[in-house]
Amino acid sequence: MEEVFRLGEINCPSGVLVVVDGGHLGLWSGERSPAGIDPAVLGIDDPATAAEVRDSVDFAVVGPDASATARGFDRQPGDMLYDVPASRAAELEALFAEHCRTAGLDARLEVVPGREPHAHRARRTAAGGGGGFLMFGLPVVAVGGVPRDRRLPVQASRVDFGDGIGPRWSEMSVRMSDARPASTVRLGDVGVDWARVLFGDAEALNDWRHDEPVDGLADVAFWGAAAEEAAAVFGAPELGEPGEDGVRGRTGLTVPEAIGKARAVQSWKEEKGLRLRVDFRPHSHHWQVMRRVRASDVESGTVDIGDARLLCAMTGWGDGWFPVSADLDATGALVAVRVSFSGAGEGSASG
Repeated sequence: MEEVFRLGEINCPSGVLVVVDGGHLGLWSGERSPAGIDPAVLGIDDPATAAEVRDSVDFAVVGPDASATARGFDRQPGDMLYDVPASRAAELEALFAEHCRTAGLDARLEVVPGREPHAHRARRTAAGGGGGFLMFGLPVVAVGGVPRDRRLPVQASRVDFGDGIGPRWSEMSVRMSDARPASTVRLGDVGVDWARVLFGDAEALNDWRHDEPVDGLADVAFWGAAAEEAAAVFGAPELGEPGEDGVRGRTGLTVPEAIGKARAVQSWKEEKGLRLRVDFRPHSHHWQVMRRVRASDVESGTVDIGDARLLCAMTGWGDGWFPVSADLDATGALVAVRVSFSGAGEGSASG
């Protein structure tokens, strides 16, 4: 039996909705070139690999048969090829040229000067009817035609999948209207590496601060088998955050103070060989929304950026690539955007 839960509301002043992994928004370049994103944000510390990422190339498919050629080439959604490693650019161009010759199509690849910013990718995708694009290889979905003038409910359906899996989300949806859907269009997949999905306004994401505190402050939290001993040594009370029983630390510190205390606890833990998790938590937008997620019975939370409200929710399935669809009414207007988890039990997700 399906149960429906209300996760919260969003609003989308730009009219363009982005569905993305909420844990990877430190990669969002906004109006800037993705080449300006530090590869360390991707967890890359090898100099050669970092250079590959920094020097990646974006290609536009152009020519009379551009759309047909891009569909047939089938490397990425749409008429763009993003984030091609520098060492593979020449090989890709040769493969594309061969595809055109074999299929008898008139198209070519053109390098996009300076790379295309992620905000531009979202707008381009939405203007083309909605669909997917890559952000450093991670699938993201954007769709336009979203009402700009009101809050939109976000719902989730829960189903008992049985076989030891139990009740989990089968889908999440942003509802634009109560109209009956006349058709459904597959938009693409959202790639999830951090077990959470975020629904957000494309322009508001340009002001998202993933790791940088919005108030200049940060917390230090720690938990685990040695938490009581650490609390006595460092004079750290229980934080009392909803959904985080037993977590101790200090809140509202300046960033230098928090870094110093986190390092001190980490060094003490390593010296003693104790079991303890230490977390440095700058008061960023990501921290704000995840604080609310942890406190929520349905593992969802919202954060306001300017006039927009964004919502982040845990998938319940961990990581994976999850299909995103748009329901349309008889006039072609958007009724809902849905993320499906119904196939996750058959191995489409992990974690």
